[in-house]
Parts: sequence; C-alpha cells; structure tokens
Amino acid sequence: MSLVNLAHVCSHLQNASKARLGLTSIPVSKMHVNLVLGLQREGFLSSVTLGGVSPPKPFLLQTQPDPEELEHMAQKLKAEPWQAFNVDGGEHTEADLGKEKVEHVSVPQNPARRRLWLGLKYWNNEPVLKNMKLVSKPTRRIWLTSQDLGKITRTRESSYVKGLTHPGECMFLTTDRGILEARECVERQLGGMALCRVW
Repeated sequence: MSLVNLAHVCSHLQNASKARLGLTSIPVSKMHVNLVLGLQREGFLSSVTLGGVSPPKPFLLQTQPDPEELEHMAQKLKAEPWQAFNVDGGEHTEADLGKEKVEHVSVPQNPARRRLWLGLKYWNNEPVLKNMKLVSKPTRRIWLTSQDLGKITRTRESSYVKGLTHPGECMFLTTDRGILEARECVERQLGGMALCRVW
C-alpha cells in the first residue's frame, strides 16, 4: 500500500474541487477504487467511472417513457413475467421493455492507461469535498482501535488524532474487512490504519 500515491490523490481531489471541476481522474489501484467508492457512498462524489485517458462520454439522460409505452410494458410483463429478468438473451431485448440502453464505456486493455473518472459535487456554489487530508504519513502510520475510533467520532482526541469536529466530516481506515468509514468501524468493533479525513 503506497501512502505516497494516496497523498497525491488527496491533494488532487482537494485542488480539483477548489478549481470547480465537474470531472477529474485519478490512477487506478485497489485502494483508490475502494476509497472513492466509500467517498461516493458518503455523498462526496456524484459518480465513479472506470475509463481510459480520455474522459467518458456523458450518459444520456434517461427520459421517462410515455404512458402508452408503460402500458405496453406492463401488458408484456403480465403475459410473460420472466422477461423482467431476461438473462438467457432471448428474442426480447431491453428495448422491447421500454428501457434505455446505456452507452458502453471503453476501458483500455493496458492497465497503465486505465483511469478512474470521478464526478465532483457542489451545493449552493460550494464544493461538497472541500478538504481531504492524509492522517497516516509514509514515515508514520497510525493504527487505531475501535475504542480510539469511538472517542474520535465523539469529537475527542485519541492516539494523536484529533476528533471529527467539522459538520459531515468522515475518516477512512483500512481494516481486514476493506476500507471503511470510522463510524462503520465503531459499529463493527474493528480497528485499523487511518488513511485520510474528508470534510
């Protein structure tokens, strides 16, 4: 696990949100994928897409089908309800049921050319992700127990780590169950190495 690469990702996301970018990319690694999925789950990112060096085309806005199409789809599913789970690739396609096809994103075969494209969120003309700081440094890794995390989530300092005092602040840790948020670690009574804090 390279904390140097994570430090670059933290500073890149912080600078991209201050520059009011709508879409940015970071290198692909297992730690980066798990971290950005956690950020999306906590509401800091709007989208996470695996792609190449060029940004993926924006997805077509899904339009609400006409009432006639909905009625036709309901009649078809009433007669053949198994078509709602069309796994075997029969003669009925998604277009028959009134669903929109999502455009395919091309992913390069070479892993070095793959990028994670992240959609940044803004609220009232302010970025949702304002600050992203590394907690463990490459020269000093900080390991926290579930008791330490309980104090930190209740805004108290523990093991040289300040408490979560900002509104909506999250801290991510790497555990034996993957990369989790601090409150989830407290619920599961897990400890781990502190990676970064976001607010």
